[in-house]
Amino acid sequence: MYNLRNRSFLKETDFSTQELEHLLELARTLKLAKYAGTETPSLRGKEIALIFEKTSTRTRAAFEVAAFDQGAHVTYLDPAGSQIGHKESIADTARVLGRLFDAIEFRGAAHATIEELAAHAGVPVYNGLTDEWHPTQMLADFLTMHEAGRKPYQELAYCYMGDARSNMGRSLLVMGAIMGSDVRICAPAALHPPADVVAVARERATQSGARVTLTEDPDEALPGADFVHTDVWVSLGESKDVWRERVELLSPYQVNRAALQRTRNPQVRFMHCLPAFHDTNTVVGREVIEQTGMSDGLEVTNEVFESPASIVFDQAENRLHTIKAVLVATIGGG
Repeated sequence: MYNLRNRSFLKETDFSTQELEHLLELARTLKLAKYAGTETPSLRGKEIALIFEKTSTRTRAAFEVAAFDQGAHVTYLDPAGSQIGHKESIADTARVLGRLFDAIEFRGAAHATIEELAAHAGVPVYNGLTDEWHPTQMLADFLTMHEAGRKPYQELAYCYMGDARSNMGRSLLVMGAIMGSDVRICAPAALHPPADVVAVARERATQSGARVTLTEDPDEALPGADFVHTDVWVSLGESKDVWRERVELLSPYQVNRAALQRTRNPQVRFMHCLPAFHDTNTVVGREVIEQTGMSDGLEVTNEVFESPASIVFDQAENRLHTIKAVLVATIGGG
């Protein structure tokens, strides 16, 4: 057991390997209790502020349901409904909200913003996503891999394919290094994680015994992988001018049937933090595919996304249970 009361969770390195394992075990316990109908609320009387500078489906829903299941109340704040960063500084906002709430979740762009919130709030602050890190997603991903692979975290082997500069590329690299896993990052050299992030991962790998591989070659990264991860190649707000260039650069890293076959693992599973551009059933997905000439999805084909190998919706559900674990561990109890 580890005492994580009043701790913030801004990035994966905020917790030790043992503390992360504790959160994941707590998440499994809470998940089983929810399924069995025996969950005991430990957040009664707690108030949580949810700040969303960026829109969300899974993160918002997971925080809200996790809080409600445990007896807490939430207040949703977005740029249109608050003065955050417009008429009031981040520091002043943090000091106000810290007096009203027991914890604060933030989802937005600059990681510096959440660091400033945490520095001034006086209550735990949780990262729902920034441009640099996605730690609550990592808990869900590792719980999902543990459940699907039936292996200890130190024995998991996974490959991330795509734009590895992203928060997902960075976080999967560093989280795997902390947890002692076999993590392979496969991307064009220009889209590898920054050097400082790689240095952190290699340092943590020496402590945990993790195997860290960064490569441009899928034939080096894929063989033996238990899981293949990816994320979107283009993000909302990016200029359409970069779409075609980005897709041309990343098309060799699409997760398709051939990529899964290259793992030489008949039990390989596909993972994606969602939303995914796997078909033309969204406005943005349709527009990107039309602009770039990709005929069967972008970062993942629809064939793989809808296949038995895909565990993306197990992964999405586990956002709830792992976020709940963070809340219970940091502000639960008396």
